[in-house]
Amino acid sequence: MAITIHELALLCGATMEGNHKHSEVYITAANDIAAAKTGQVTQLTQASYRHFAQSTQASACFLKEDFDVQEVPESLVLLRCADPERAFIQAVNLLHPQTLYSPTVSPHAVVAKTASLARHVHVGAFAVIDEYADIGENTSILTGACIGQHVKIGKRCLIYPYAVLYDNVEIGDDVIIHSGAVIGADGFGYKFRDGAHIKVPQVGNVVIGNNVEIGANTCVDRGALGSTSIGSGSKIDNLVQIGHNNKIGQHVIVCGQTGISGSCNIDNYAILAGSAGIADHVKIGQGAVVMARAGVANDVAAKTQVFGSPAKEKRIAYREQIAISQLPDLVKKIKQLEDRLAEVESKS
Repeated sequence: MAITIHELALLCGATMEGNHKHSEVYITAANDIAAAKTGQVTQLTQASYRHFAQSTQASACFLKEDFDVQEVPESLVLLRCADPERAFIQAVNLLHPQTLYSPTVSPHAVVAKTASLARHVHVGAFAVIDEYADIGENTSILTGACIGQHVKIGKRCLIYPYAVLYDNVEIGDDVIIHSGAVIGADGFGYKFRDGAHIKVPQVGNVVIGNNVEIGANTCVDRGALGSTSIGSGSKIDNLVQIGHNNKIGQHVIVCGQTGISGSCNIDNYAILAGSAGIADHVKIGQGAVVMARAGVANDVAAKTQVFGSPAKEKRIAYREQIAISQLPDLVKKIKQLEDRLAEVESKS
């Protein structure tokens, strides 16, 4: 899509600054400020990137109303606004619109006679929609996706190729599930009896709220008896493991390679950074941050940040890390003191 700088400013709520003769230049794409070319729009939000404004080849740049830049190219139009990051996202969506899928069912798809498909649903080749599944309006089920029995999917959802939704999964509106994700597999539950691991039946389901995104190759296990739930607005990265009976609140962020054991409660607006590990039956409070590679075995209070393994309050964990880094010097000093003490003792 191509759009003039003037039109882009109007649509994104920005004020143009610079040579207005360039306001009719067409913008065709968005790019990083260091790599942007003529005909592209960029953003400048960090002072450390300020110097790029002097050399960028971009035709337009979003920045805050009070962000000071000097000696910008004559061909660069500044687009000043209150929230340049949000304006830039709007611009990216305008310039790179999402692919729209035709409301058709491929002749190579398998759709059970008892399944219910609302208006304008797309079902790609080799997708399977099983008995009594219910698919909402304007939802797209892409190539090879597998939708189990009694699954409910809301409106405007996008299920990417080869995602798998087990039986009885319930999904709200505007949900995105990426390729390879598995929603509703059995939870990992066993009891050790008579020298063997006996499987605990997993007969619950998964319930996902509105506007949730689940990354590629992520697994969300069904509840053993009740539901594993993910609240509206939460975003789950690629390669995440969410165990059975977890209750994940609204607008939670879970980054890649994080593992959450069973029966945890992750409250609203919590953030679990990359490769975090959460033991079972742990509560993460509202707005808490579990930092990268932290190992959490105990509850985390609301609005706190924890780090390390075992995870501790960030400032304490950082002090411990600094102390550990000083251990080689301390050992050396202790050895020197021991040698001196031995020398004094030998003389006495």
